[in-house]
Amino acid sequence: MGLFQTSARVREVAGVTDGVPEDVAEGSQGRGEPETSDSLKTFGAVVKAFRKRAGLTQEAFAPRVGYSLPTIASIEQGRRFPPPGFVEQAEVVLDAFGALKDASKHLSRKPGLASWFRPWARLEAEAVSLYTYENRLVPGLLQTPAYANILFNEQIPALGEDQIKAQMAARIERKKLLTDRPDTTYSFIVEEHVLRRRTGGTEVMREQIDHILDLCERRNVEFQIMPQERGHHAGLDGPMRLLETPENKWYAYCEGQETGQLISDRKVVSILHKRYARMRSQALSFEESVSLLREIQGAL
Repeated sequence: MGLFQTSARVREVAGVTDGVPEDVAEGSQGRGEPETSDSLKTFGAVVKAFRKRAGLTQEAFAPRVGYSLPTIASIEQGRRFPPPGFVEQAEVVLDAFGALKDASKHLSRKPGLASWFRPWARLEAEAVSLYTYENRLVPGLLQTPAYANILFNEQIPALGEDQIKAQMAARIERKKLLTDRPDTTYSFIVEEHVLRRRTGGTEVMREQIDHILDLCERRNVEFQIMPQERGHHAGLDGPMRLLETPENKWYAYCEGQETGQLISDRKVVSILHKRYARMRSQALSFEESVSLLREIQGAL
């Protein structure tokens, strides 16, 4: 077990959030926080209004309905579904004459993002620096719709049409970060074999490489290829992402099959930062990478 897995597991068991913002920390451990939606926000606002009408603080309300203070705060902020039994208890405590039951009938999650990825996505949306190393596939922020669609259509177990549409919509929305945040610095290091693999066929990959070349013209995007001839490099433990918040705090994220872990432990983040810095020196330069991209495209 590597450094990341050991540290992440210890923090998960201990329940430590290492100073991660509350809304992010809850999602990173839990597996229970949905991406917020208008219906969840509306329901939370209704609960809050009735609680205040009853003259109760969150601290006083929580024990009366039998749920923790963080759970009440998350519900009122529209960040999680109300647990089973909450609506009925709240109706009685707040004397809400059926309003909460009616509002709960229209609750829905915002689909498209895996539960383990949502905490990172929330930080990613505000990042001032974002670094990505990938050895499996083209990073999501760089994917064309055709490339992403192949990945979603070939998932096992198979996704339904509605799920594919939701994931495509979420991917396209997330990709806007590259154009909507021109002041954010983006760095990508991708293994050469990822770009040579004809995922989706020749035309899909030709379009994908075209798209990456277009993005390379943006002043805030740096793209590097880790060449196949590099026998050993600092990223062999697996993919990683690093980001810097507007408050200049750094976080890391590592992902496996059906799992993902947000890392805020400063020592671990520092180690991953050092590995990424070493990889930047081990990968091809930006100019060499662009040249190789054109060479790969020409060979398709």
